[in-house]
Amino acid sequence: MRAGGRREHWFEMAGKRSGTEPTVVLVGRPNVGKSTLFNRITGTRRAIVTPMAGTTRDVIAQQAQWLDTTFTLVDTGGLFGASLDPLHELVVKHGQRAIQSADVIVFVVDGREGLVSGDQEIAQQLRPVGVPVVLAVNKTDDKRAADQDFYQLGIEPIVSIAAEHGQGVGDLLDEVVSKLDVKRKPSIAATAAANAVADAEPFRNIETRTSRDVALAASGEAAPTEEESRRGDAPDTGEISIAIIGRPNVGKSSLVNRLLKEDRVMVSPLAGTTRDPIDTVLRWHGRDLRIIDTAGIRRAGKVASSQQVEAVSVVLAKRAIDRADVAVLLIDSVEGPTDQDAAIAGEADRAGCGVIVVANKWDLMKGRGVNYSKEFDENLRRRLKFLDYAPVLHLSAMTGERTPKLFEMIERVQKARHTRVSTGALNRFVAEITASQPPVSPDRRAVRILYASQTGVAPPTFVMFTNVATTFHFSYERFLVNRLRESFGFEGTPIRLHVRRRAK
Repeated sequence: MRAGGRREHWFEMAGKRSGTEPTVVLVGRPNVGKSTLFNRITGTRRAIVTPMAGTTRDVIAQQAQWLDTTFTLVDTGGLFGASLDPLHELVVKHGQRAIQSADVIVFVVDGREGLVSGDQEIAQQLRPVGVPVVLAVNKTDDKRAADQDFYQLGIEPIVSIAAEHGQGVGDLLDEVVSKLDVKRKPSIAATAAANAVADAEPFRNIETRTSRDVALAASGEAAPTEEESRRGDAPDTGEISIAIIGRPNVGKSSLVNRLLKEDRVMVSPLAGTTRDPIDTVLRWHGRDLRIIDTAGIRRAGKVASSQQVEAVSVVLAKRAIDRADVAVLLIDSVEGPTDQDAAIAGEADRAGCGVIVVANKWDLMKGRGVNYSKEFDENLRRRLKFLDYAPVLHLSAMTGERTPKLFEMIERVQKARHTRVSTGALNRFVAEITASQPPVSPDRRAVRILYASQTGVAPPTFVMFTNVATTFHFSYERFLVNRLRESFGFEGTPIRLHVRRRAK
């Protein structure tokens, strides 16, 4: 697993590419509290926590920091031990792969249950790995807990914690960081080289900043302010967050693995395999793309009658949509578009992210005739009328057919989300449109658009200042949005339109 003196990770996380941060992996039997500890250390709710053993399936990673040390924390599914999960063997396989990438391993055990055979099996698995191991005895806030039995495992140090309440977690992290520091202690030559780079860095920053200011001044543009950058008004040059969404079993995880060219997430015929949103960063044409695999979203009634873990999975999937720049909606080509596909698409449209509709399993559609593709798309547009701005791509995650086209389409949609129309061009457009088609308000009063302005991007947002109206008739608003698309593009992105009466 080592190349050029550096441990190569089979996953990438938190915007960091492989090899830039040490990795700390949490391992243990099902239901010992690994996900609770993961959420406690990272300060997030990334990992689903329920009393049901085997809740975590995929490997989840998140950047964490303790004192001055930053590392990638990895949560794995339960190894060995009792589990009713039909995918438990696949969970163990992915967990073992994560162990091989670790710089430090935190072995979590249950202090209430004491030492069991599953713990001994895991300890035997960890010895050949050859990296430091810290034993965390969890649930020690319970009076029944005891850690004296765990000395039989021959692992030191042993730290007593209560992950749910945060007790002892600081002591655990002290031990972890000390192991990382020992493991990464630089040589004298490396230290001297690092000091030389650090001494030169301030001057390099000054040169870069000055060159940037000169270039901006020459172009007549002003540098974006901090407020504009937070708002998304600055030019888009950063990471693109892409949520893969859809109903259960439409091929979301298969597509993620195809895009990453590795078995990063679990794939099985069992619907609902993915539970936690899984983030992975890849580099494409010099740009970071954060791919987020989400759980399948079923109808609300079915989710309410299912287990608690699915309800939490759906909530986390919707949160992933909220933080995405582009949502890739997968539709099963064999089944065709459904009402639930439309409901999921509505979540993405309301969130304001770009949308791409992907008809997956297209390899199964061959032999349907030369006009089938056109008929399929027409039916798709009828079922998803409000998503007429979204491009449609036919591909096969299984065979890889046309999957490279998806990256190009994501780039186009992201560019459209950050398109800004100059005030002059926008008002000329408004003058031409209103001359041939004057606006009306819901109460049919005569309305004049006095001027217009684009107030934001991602999604593109426009304000129309009028003489009387605070809203347009819905049909006229739709007409304006359609004309904006025809004139300025905005492929794959929703458009927000606001109407304000000009103050007297």
